Amino acid sequence: MIQEEPNTTDYAYDQDYYDHIIPPCDKNEVRNFAKLFFPFAYSLICVLGLVGNSFVVMTFSLYKRSESMTDICLCNIAIVDILFVLTLPFRAVYYALDDWIFGDLICKLTRGIYAINFNCGMLLLACISMDRYIAIVQATKSFKLRARTLAYSKIICLVIWGSSFLISSSTFIFSQSYTISLNVTKHICEHKTNPETKVIFKLLILYLQLLFGFFIPLLIMIVCYTFIVKTLVKAQNAKRNKAIRVIVLIVIVFLVCQLPYNVVLILNASSMGNLDRNCQSEKKMVYAKHLTETLAFLHCCMNPVLYAFIGVKFRNYFLKIITGLSCVRAWEHGSTHSSRGSSDTGYSRQTSEIHE
Repeated sequence: MIQEEPNTTDYAYDQDYYDHIIPPCDKNEVRNFAKLFFPFAYSLICVLGLVGNSFVVMTFSLYKRSESMTDICLCNIAIVDILFVLTLPFRAVYYALDDWIFGDLICKLTRGIYAINFNCGMLLLACISMDRYIAIVQATKSFKLRARTLAYSKIICLVIWGSSFLISSSTFIFSQSYTISLNVTKHICEHKTNPETKVIFKLLILYLQLLFGFFIPLLIMIVCYTFIVKTLVKAQNAKRNKAIRVIVLIVIVFLVCQLPYNVVLILNASSMGNLDRNCQSEKKMVYAKHLTETLAFLHCCMNPVLYAFIGVKFRNYFLKIITGLSCVRAWEHGSTHSSRGSSDTGYSRQTSEIHE
């Protein structure tokens, strides 16, 4: 029997749960777990992420002026998270049916948008760390430098989004829906390349994208926040400590959510072509990939929680929105009731005139 070359992941957003299916390893147990776990998890993340990030965008748009590059980047993170959670229902249906029914275009968009979400999130966090570095470490020069970056904020954000599209371009190009035959014929959505160059190409894509989309932004954040912490320790400024707390927690949460998935993908890629792996180790790798993938997706609904419960100003703006929405509902209810009353009065007048 000719043994098929095992698949690997192309980046931190691959969701091919058929990878490494090498007979006689039976992974029905893994697929049954995915059918139950992913639809529930993705639906929950979609609802929480959509509601939370929508309120974040509303808050920044209606109340909180863009006073710094950090504010603009936080708003952009919420926007890219909204785009991502809108793709989760397709993933939930995919796992529930164990079959991709949405065609090639939706496949490319679903996988590509997460690629953009991941890369754009990392680049925006790196931008935030540099803005915090200028504001705190380079305090004497911060006014001019931050005013200049704020003036060019739209261009900076366009460059970040463009870079994210460029880094993620291979996902849009090579992701496609196609048919495979296991016990039954199924459609899957994954990264597909020419079989002759599959292993080398996928490894190259993986390492290049992890380098530019993860490790370089991570290095920038580590360097900037190292200098920031040193400066804060010397200054012992309570207000600055509070200002930086939310941003540091956002970075920590992002890394806690994303780092395990990237580690699993690197381990998965490093074992590619190893035909000596037993079935049990393959199952453990797939389970690890499933769980860390869900953790990676969970980050999109964590930032609003950090804003609401830690940022005092943001919480006040958020409460204003809630109060405003309550007032609008009360006004609509009152006006509806009033219009009904006036229409009833008009109707009674008409009937009284008819009877007279």
